[in-house]
Amino acid sequence: MDYISETEIRSIVQKVLAGASAQNSASSPTINFAPAPVVKSGSPSSSIKTIAIGSDHGGFELKTILISFLKEMGHTVIDCGTSGKEAVDYPDFAFAVADKVRSGTANCGIVIDGAGIGSCMAANKVPGIRAAMCVDYATAANSREHNNANVLTLGAGLLGVNQVKLIVKTWLETPFGGGRHANRVDKIMEIEKKFLKEG
Repeated sequence: MDYISETEIRSIVQKVLAGASAQNSASSPTINFAPAPVVKSGSPSSSIKTIAIGSDHGGFELKTILISFLKEMGHTVIDCGTSGKEAVDYPDFAFAVADKVRSGTANCGIVIDGAGIGSCMAANKVPGIRAAMCVDYATAANSREHNNANVLTLGAGLLGVNQVKLIVKTWLETPFGGGRHANRVDKIMEIEKKFLKEG
């Protein structure tokens, strides 16, 4: 399977935006993409974290690679499974990672399955978890800066190893923006609290 590079994705998006802006008024905003940062294995993070990581069988190989990558960056890693390529159910491992974050045993978590979608849904069922499925460095940065995501989910079947390393490094090193974003994150958590009270 051929993967589209970050540069190609940004080029496609820019062309779509250019076409759309031609149809809209001159006051339409222009989106400019910053160049993608270069990921260097072993480069220091802004802060050292304890990271819970888990995967199903579809994400096992990528999880193994990421564990080494995270340790090279100086992080402490808690491996929540799975331990091989035998078929397993992704919700079990999404819960295991999310529960480590919820309890404070880990600062944040990473879950990998084939597409990243199911694990994101499962992790978000755990109170206090804000899981985000990210597909590039821009969504990784946004999920942290705007949404204060504490669990990252990834699709092993959708992304190449270098893309994943870029996403993970960006996600770990992007701080929460606070300010107006804090109010919005508080509103997200208030939705959760309403249903917890009903239970």
